[in-house]
Amino acid sequence: MSTSRPPSDLPGDSDPGDAPTVAPTGAAGPADAAAPRELVDIPAVEVISRAAVLLMSAAAEQLGLASDDPQDPAHRDLDEARRLITALAGLVRASAPDLGPHAAAFRDGLDALQRAFREYSVVPDDPGQGPGEA
Repeated sequence: MSTSRPPSDLPGDSDPGDAPTVAPTGAAGPADAAAPRELVDIPAVEVISRAAVLLMSAAAEQLGLASDDPQDPAHRDLDEARRLITALAGLVRASAPDLGPHAAAFRDGLDALQRAFREYSVVPDDPGQGPGEA
């Protein structure tokens, strides 16, 4: 179980594994910085940003981008990557107005994942039919 950190100024600035520990509403606990945060106390933009970072990280893993040799990774699952990229695209499009200036960084990350997906696909999708494009 991870401990919470103060929210950063940039969404997605931290490792998704560092997501705050969330206590059920009404749970009692110490009031110090290491105490679990209640879900109601986490700003929506932080929840959205962390979800986007998690989707980006998972998609990158499925594409093999985290491998020492992304051209020949030990694991690459384009079907799983497609699902994650499509989910990320929906989240980024739906929440862009709420992400303010940080929306551009998420769009750039999405674009990079879509380009990598196209590069690694043996059978290319028709234009506009790739993950998150339709």
